[in-house]
Amino acid sequence: MAIEIILIMIAAGLIVGFVGAGGSGFIISILTVLFGFPIHVALGTALASMLFSSFSGAVSHYREGNVTLRAGLIIGIFGAVGAFISSHFSGFIPEDILNYLTAGMLVLSGVVLCIRLLLMGKPSDKKNTVSAFIYRNKVIYFISAALLGILTGALSGLFGIGSAPFIQIGLLILLGLSAQQSAGTTMMIIIPIALAGGVGYAQLGFLDIKLLLEVVAGTMIGSYIGAKFTKRVRPVYLKTAMVLLPIFAGFLLLSA
Repeated sequence: MAIEIILIMIAAGLIVGFVGAGGSGFIISILTVLFGFPIHVALGTALASMLFSSFSGAVSHYREGNVTLRAGLIIGIFGAVGAFISSHFSGFIPEDILNYLTAGMLVLSGVVLCIRLLLMGKPSDKKNTVSAFIYRNKVIYFISAALLGILTGALSGLFGIGSAPFIQIGLLILLGLSAQQSAGTTMMIIIPIALAGGVGYAQLGFLDIKLLLEVVAGTMIGSYIGAKFTKRVRPVYLKTAMVLLPIFAGFLLLSA
């Protein structure tokens, strides 16, 4: 089964690297539905694996010029705090309930991002009034980035997802990043979130090391290659993929 897992994770990594999402929710649905792993083990293993695949994808995005370091550092640090604390509460949630909650969060993340795109109209790299105001005020910028990190990190730790759509919404609306910048910066942010959340799940005994190595072997290869295509497609296609990936993963998980 190890070969099958690695091959499927390479395919998943290609998609994850392209959209700039951590892909933890997508991996959770695959491990649970296709391979039958318990939801808690799938959550812990998938979130921890994002440390490696996101690092690989972030390096590729950085070389492509898609990473904003200031936003990535602030959100990533506070996100790690939120993920570590909230991951310890996941073990108290029954398996069947956690399965539905995680699926619901994945679908919600896609729906929220879709609503944002519809309301904001045609994509633009220009900063809107709100993001421009935040960008000019260092204190407000720091507070906004820190709160975004804590909130998305808490969601990641509790439900085992990378919270990439929520991070991307914050980067797009609050901080005024372009679609390409939000994709690349999100990969950077997920690195400390995945590390802290993975440690939390390991302390609860929900981290399968053998499975982790198999998942990492596939997703690192796939995400590095997938990131190469982010700047080579029209923004409308990139944002469509951002919306569809978590929704697909959520419905796939519901079928378990």
